[in-house]
Amino acid sequence: MARENLTFLVCCANGAGSSLMMKMAMQKVLDKVGLKPQKVHHCALSEGKSAAMQYDVVFCAQNFTGMFKDAEQKGTKVIGLRNIMSAQEIEEKMKEHELI
Repeated sequence: MARENLTFLVCCANGAGSSLMMKMAMQKVLDKVGLKPQKVHHCALSEGKSAAMQYDVVFCAQNFTGMFKDAEQKGTKVIGLRNIMSAQEIEEKMKEHELI
């Protein structure tokens, strides 16, 4: 997977506060490592489930990863987080999945 021009989707239960905070934490990591994504979008799980196949990478809470099996089968990386607001965990997961 090419590291530049990736599209990221971050999802939380309602798509308001926590997904925005997760997006901000992800942006910190992206800025730190100098990665310029094509798009970073945050939304509710309901929207994310239907839109996930249009993204390269989906981040969500660990307990919601099963909702994205269809997208995962089509090639989208689905990454679950224990603490969705932790920039450190996001960075670790991105390294683990060879995104950075």
